[in-house]
Amino acid sequence: MKRKQVLVVLILGLFYIPLKAQDLADPYKSSQERKTYIVGPDFTVAAEKTVHAVVHIRTEYQQKSSTYNNFFGFPDPFFDFYNNGTYGSRYAPIIATGSGVIISGDGYIVTNNHVVSEADKIEVTLNDRRTYTAKIIGTDATADIAVIKIEENSLPFIGYGNSDLVKVGEWVLAVGNPYNLNSTVTAGIVSAKARNLNILGDATSIESFIQTDAAVNRGNSGGALVNVSGDLIGINAAIASNTGSYTGYSFAIPVNIVKKIVNDIIQLGMVQKAYFGATFNEIDSKFAKTNNIEKVSGLYVNSTEENGAAQEAGIQNGDIILKINNLPINSFSELKEMLWQHSPGDVISILLLSKGKEVTLPLTLKNNVGKNTLLKKEDVTSINLMGAFFETVSSEEKAKLNIKNGIKISSLQNGKFKDAGMKEGFIILSIDNHTINTLDELNNVLLQKKGGILIEGVYPNGMIAYYGFGL
Repeated sequence: MKRKQVLVVLILGLFYIPLKAQDLADPYKSSQERKTYIVGPDFTVAAEKTVHAVVHIRTEYQQKSSTYNNFFGFPDPFFDFYNNGTYGSRYAPIIATGSGVIISGDGYIVTNNHVVSEADKIEVTLNDRRTYTAKIIGTDATADIAVIKIEENSLPFIGYGNSDLVKVGEWVLAVGNPYNLNSTVTAGIVSAKARNLNILGDATSIESFIQTDAAVNRGNSGGALVNVSGDLIGINAAIASNTGSYTGYSFAIPVNIVKKIVNDIIQLGMVQKAYFGATFNEIDSKFAKTNNIEKVSGLYVNSTEENGAAQEAGIQNGDIILKINNLPINSFSELKEMLWQHSPGDVISILLLSKGKEVTLPLTLKNNVGKNTLLKKEDVTSINLMGAFFETVSSEEKAKLNIKNGIKISSLQNGKFKDAGMKEGFIILSIDNHTINTLDELNNVLLQKKGGILIEGVYPNGMIAYYGFGL
């Protein structure tokens, strides 16, 4: 190798091209000629397809409590990720910013729940600087997904990809608005899949992120993660950082889950969650040795819920789930990612190891009230005057929190519950020491109460909380 060729290796690193000495001596070649020497991934097509479909979201809301908690934990790990750093005083309006992705030409936008859930006002700015007021169509706190809408047509939008086909090592782009810098594109690779960060807290939460090393910072929350073809493969949601800024890893919600939640919200008015009806142990070498398991793979069935989907399919305690729909399942996060892509009533194929033999069984998934049908709105009561929607608590979550009763707040709008400081995911255990067991009981107690009330409950991360307000 000639000396001048070695110099090129040092400068370009992995992108080594053995140029001739006369090429190096002529730095003023035309751009067309120099373009022939570019080697590596070309992100220009993906950037051009997506940058106009990612919006800037500005929210304004009134802080309702003196602490900045929500059910994600204490303090809120998401708040810094999308706000502009101005907390303000207890009652001063708070301005926060984030990103969103246009998913249809008629103005539907997907973003993170934590970007808009507290908002009294939502302002959306397009890449061409047009500004709109948006309204919330629906949210799901356990997946950290929200759908908002602006009144406009013929908008540029990003098409869905397939997150199941995403491979570790492939190039991706993060498109968003970090630090209020509109239309920012960064590149990286997928560094892991089905990553469980334990930040959402809920027993039924997604916790199956796509991990990348594309630079993501405050304001990127709700922005797009796309592949080199410009297809949406995830919604950016969090970073791993000790500083509050990007330090090497970012995390996105897989688009197959996003697509299912968005369709549920728009078409059915509520998210349809599917339940397996069992508790599991992940299998490592220590667990395998203790339980005389030959191979370290699959999920070990600890118990099955009575009359639940797993029990009705014939799955027994001690069985090992190996595959679902022919996809290997080795962790809780992989199982949850699969479940979040399905609805109650869907039939999935289970390959399991039972008493030393591999067996394939069909399993019909159920909803959280034990039926294999889609929930109807009458199955989820609402108290319109207080701006809250409720749902029953699954047996899995009751077991995790060691509670026997309770009704969960599934979503919040402006009203007394939100004004009191409650967050989505809060489970009401009692009102004025009256134990709450059913939706009807909750409704009747609140209708009969007058004056001040005291509500006791628990968040999905185990934090006990009390709220008082007047009716």
